[in-house]
Amino acid sequence: MDNTAFQRACQLAAERNFGGGIGTLGEKTLHAALKLYIEPNTENHEIKVGRYVADIVGENGITEIQTGNFTQLRPKLECLLGYADVTVVYPMAQIKYLTWIDPQTGEMTKPRRSPKTVRLCEAFHELIKIKKILGDPHLHLKLIMLELHERRLLDGWSADRKKGSHRADRIPVRIISETDIYCTEDYDIFLPDDLPMPFTIEQFSKKAKVSYSCAQKTINALCSLERIEAAGKSGRRKLFMRKGEILTNV
Repeated sequence: MDNTAFQRACQLAAERNFGGGIGTLGEKTLHAALKLYIEPNTENHEIKVGRYVADIVGENGITEIQTGNFTQLRPKLECLLGYADVTVVYPMAQIKYLTWIDPQTGEMTKPRRSPKTVRLCEAFHELIKIKKILGDPHLHLKLIMLELHERRLLDGWSADRKKGSHRADRIPVRIISETDIYCTEDYDIFLPDDLPMPFTIEQFSKKAKVSYSCAQKTINALCSLERIEAAGKSGRRKLFMRKGEILTNV
């Protein structure tokens, strides 16, 4: 993690002309900043590999930066993995400031910090969509927790025009943490240290401080990766445990 290099990459990304005004930027600022941070040499950007164009191709293989919607990413990864090792970079906003933009006037509100705290496990809201290839030995992950500013358009259907609104851009500010997943054993970091064995989905949710839905997806993926396994039931609740662990308290 190098925040000096990252801020330099953010500045370069912000200075670029992406050819659009309010509402047409999408997530290009965030994507461009991460691409410049990971590989400053732009000659290694946007390289044709098979029938796809990879974000980065270098001596360490292929790097794909995905800011969301892993369903669309799956067929591309399946193709790229036939050529080289692939690292998927997935940024998440641990600290987010929100600004609203009037699309007619361009007027912007003062940024306000979102009260929501994002946990690392929440990556599985997207990772579950590529569950079948997560265990591929040539697939690696880099999960980056960021502070960023999100800009949204006041173009929604509600009275305050916020519900159903569209995101205009996300402006990264700094990196809070980076987590690298090189092999299936590395997925054990998602299991809280104080998690009882065996455990229920409810217990995982509480210990990991994530929603029940997120806990379900995380457990689903970890079972697929054979890091945990089913361990019977307690009443109607399913039990899980670390793969191969011998229980002495049951």
